[in-house]
Amino acid sequence: MGVEGLGEFLRARRSRRRPEDAAVVFTGQRRVPGLRREEVAVLAGVNVDYYTRLEQGRERHPSGQVLDALSRALDLDEDARDHLYRLAGAPPAEVRPAVEVVSPTLRALLDGYPGTPAFVLGRRLDVLARNALADALYSPFTVVDNLARMVFLDPVAPRFHPRWRWVAQATVGSLREGAGYEPGSAALADLVRELSAGSAVFRELWAHHAVRGKTRDAKDFDHPAVGPLTLSYESFDVRGAPGQQLVIYHAEPGSPSARALTLLGTLNATSRVGDT
Repeated sequence: MGVEGLGEFLRARRSRRRPEDAAVVFTGQRRVPGLRREEVAVLAGVNVDYYTRLEQGRERHPSGQVLDALSRALDLDEDARDHLYRLAGAPPAEVRPAVEVVSPTLRALLDGYPGTPAFVLGRRLDVLARNALADALYSPFTVVDNLARMVFLDPVAPRFHPRWRWVAQATVGSLREGAGYEPGSAALADLVRELSAGSAVFRELWAHHAVRGKTRDAKDFDHPAVGPLTLSYESFDVRGAPGQQLVIYHAEPGSPSARALTLLGTLNATSRVGDT
């Protein structure tokens, strides 16, 4: 299973759009899930043959006006709409090649957050750099190298993430967004094949073509050293390094999670001293 293009994305999203939600009137038994090609074409105001060519990969460069119309017909949110543009080779903004090396300045910034986990992600969800408390938070994992690989292939993940299914969906959505920036990436295709071979859930979620950018949310953890944690996070694009995101977790001040996070930092510092 590789990284699919525009036609595959359109077919997947069409199959997920319910006729009743799109105000499509129909009678009798439907043989396909979601909308028919003809119905999408009518909703978008485009020729049926033209839309069919888009799904079949015979028409690859639709105009911005057509993409906007398809976004409305398929009820795409902002992340999915931007993804559609990128797959069509007409991104809303210039896309520069990803930078995979974290600058010394950014590494120093990570270490400037000693009381909260902070790390840098690449477009393929590679963990490019992390501070000491992020090391401690993810210490139950065998290898801290790629969030998608950790979530789907490391057996500790379902215990570490109490809401594992939700985390899995969000992870695939973020990976799909990255795929839109570099659809021809051999490294991304290799990662998708690896995850597909090792996880039936990944195969299922990848086929949905859901797109979800990492912005802000709250996540639950169950750390073997300190127990349950609920941490909020914020993510920031690194302006000087295209494709990189700085992710910072934090706990509600005075909460049990804040106390657990402080304990985790103390245990980690003690362990580091013991290792020297």
